[in-house]
Amino acid sequence: MKTTSILVLAPALLFAAAAQAQENLLARNLAATCANCHGTNGQARGGDMKPLAGVPADKILAMLADFKSGAQPSTIMGQIAKGYTDDQVKLIAAFFAAQPAKK
Repeated sequence: MKTTSILVLAPALLFAAAAQAQENLLARNLAATCANCHGTNGQARGGDMKPLAGVPADKILAMLADFKSGAQPSTIMGQIAKGYTDDQVKLIAAFFAAQPAKK
C-alpha cells in the first residue's frame, strides 16, 4: 500500500515542483522590466528610485494599485502598472518581497 501511494504521489509532487519553478521564472522575468529604474532584483542604489527588494508584497501591491488607478501621480509608473494583469502584479510583488534588502 505504501509503495502504491508513493508511486501515485511522486509524479504529483514533481509536477508541483516544476510548476513552482516555472512560476518563479515568470516572476523573475516580469520583475526584470523594473531593473532600469529600481535596480537589479529591486536593489536600487540611491537617486530618487525606491528599492523594492525586501518590501512586503502587500505594500508593493498597494503601491502598484495606486499607480494603476491614478491615486498616486506619476510620469511613467501609472502606464507601466496598467500593462500588468492582477496575477502578474502578484508575481512581481512576491518576487521583490523575497529578495534580500541591501543594507
